[in-house]
Amino acid sequence: MPHSLQVLLLLGVIITSAKLAGAASSRLGQPAVFGELLAGLVLGPTLLDLLAWPVFVTPASHGAPAATMLPLVTDLSQVGVVLLMFIAGLETNLGEMRRVGHVAFWAAVGGVALPLAGGIAVAALFGLPLAWEGIVVGAILTATSVSISAQTLMELGALRSREGTVILGAAVIDDVIGILVLSFVVAFARGKGRADLAPVGLVIGRMAVYFVLAVLMGRAFRSVGGWADRLRVSQGLLAVVLAVVFVYAWMAEFLGGMAAITGAYLAGVFFARTPFKARIDEGIHPLTYSMFVPVFFVGIGLETDARHLGGRIVFTIALVAVAIVTKAVGCGAGARLFGLTRHEAIRVGIGMISRGEVGLIVASYGLAHGLIGPDVFSASVLMVLATTMVTPPLLRLAITRRVQAREGFVEETVAGPPDETS
Repeated sequence: MPHSLQVLLLLGVIITSAKLAGAASSRLGQPAVFGELLAGLVLGPTLLDLLAWPVFVTPASHGAPAATMLPLVTDLSQVGVVLLMFIAGLETNLGEMRRVGHVAFWAAVGGVALPLAGGIAVAALFGLPLAWEGIVVGAILTATSVSISAQTLMELGALRSREGTVILGAAVIDDVIGILVLSFVVAFARGKGRADLAPVGLVIGRMAVYFVLAVLMGRAFRSVGGWADRLRVSQGLLAVVLAVVFVYAWMAEFLGGMAAITGAYLAGVFFARTPFKARIDEGIHPLTYSMFVPVFFVGIGLETDARHLGGRIVFTIALVAVAIVTKAVGCGAGARLFGLTRHEAIRVGIGMISRGEVGLIVASYGLAHGLIGPDVFSASVLMVLATTMVTPPLLRLAITRRVQAREGFVEETVAGPPDETS
C-alpha cells in the first residue's frame, strides 16, 4: 500500500477512536481526554499494537529496514500539543497571572523539590545506585506537563479561575526549573562526578535570551496581526498566527533549551492581548480539536509498551505512587502557604500531577548516556502515562459543580462549546 494511503487510513482510525472514546468518557462523567488516552493505550503495543499491523508497516526493500508510522504520529502529536498550549495561552488572563505570580512560583518550587527527593528515595529503596540512577529518577519526577490539565480545565470551564491561572504559571516556571535540574545532571555526568558548571551557565543564559526576545517580539503582535489581516488571501490572519506560534515553539527549544510548548504558550498569551483574539479563537479551535489534539492524546498510548518492564513492576507502581503524591503535596503546599485557600491549593496540586515531554527528555538522556537502564526507562514512560491518565478524573472530582457555583465560574462550564471537549 502506498505510504500516502497508509497515512490516510491511520489518521482515520486514530481520530475516530479518539472521538468515540472521548464521547463515551463524557457520558460516564469523565473528561473526554481521559477516554482518548485510554484509546491510545488500547491501540498501542501494550494491547493491540496497531502500528505493527501489516497495513501500517512498509516492507523492507533494497536492504532498507521495514518502516512504521510511529515517527509520523510523533510529529503530528508534537504539533497537537503545541497548538493546545497556544490555545491555553489565549485563554490566560495576564493580569490575573501577575496577581498570582508569587503563588505560582512557590507552587512550582514545591513541585520540584519534593518529587526530586521522592524519586531519589524510591531509587535507593529498590537498590539503584544513588550517584546516577537515583538522581536521574528524581529529575524525571520534577517535570510537569500542563497540556492535559489545560485541556481538562477548559472542558470544565475552570481555566480562567484563580487556581487554573496558578497551574499554568507554575507549569511554565516548573519547566524552567526542570531543565535546570537536567542541566545539573548533565554537568555532573560530563564531569564524571565533578560538576562542570559551564553547561549550566550556558543553559541559564539561553533561557534568559529567549525570554527577552519573546517579550520584545510579543510587543509587535498587534502590528503583525494588522498586517496579516490586510493580506488579500484566504485565512491570512490565521496562517500568519500559526507561523508565529511555530517559530516561538521552535525558538523555545532550539534557542532557549526549554520545551517547545513553553514558547507556544507564550505566543498565546501575547496574541490574547491583541484585537484579533476572538477571530483567532474561531479559526484555531476547529483545526486543533478535529485532528491534531486527538492524535496527540492517542499518540501517548501508541508510544508506550508495558511489556518492557520485566521485573520492575513493583518499582513502577512505587514510582507512580510517589510521582502522584509528591507533586500534589509539593505544589499544593506551596500554593496554600502563599495565598490560596485549601480547596484551591488541592486543585493546584492535582492539576500539576501530569508529567510529559520534559520528563521523557530527562529519561531519554539518561538512557542514551547509560545513566539508567531500559527497565528504568520503561518504568519512567509508564509513570508519565499513568500520571497523565489520573489527572483528568482527579481534576473532575476536585472541581465539583457545588464548588464552581460558589466561586463563580459555573456559567463558563455550561456555556462551553460542546465541540471543544476532545
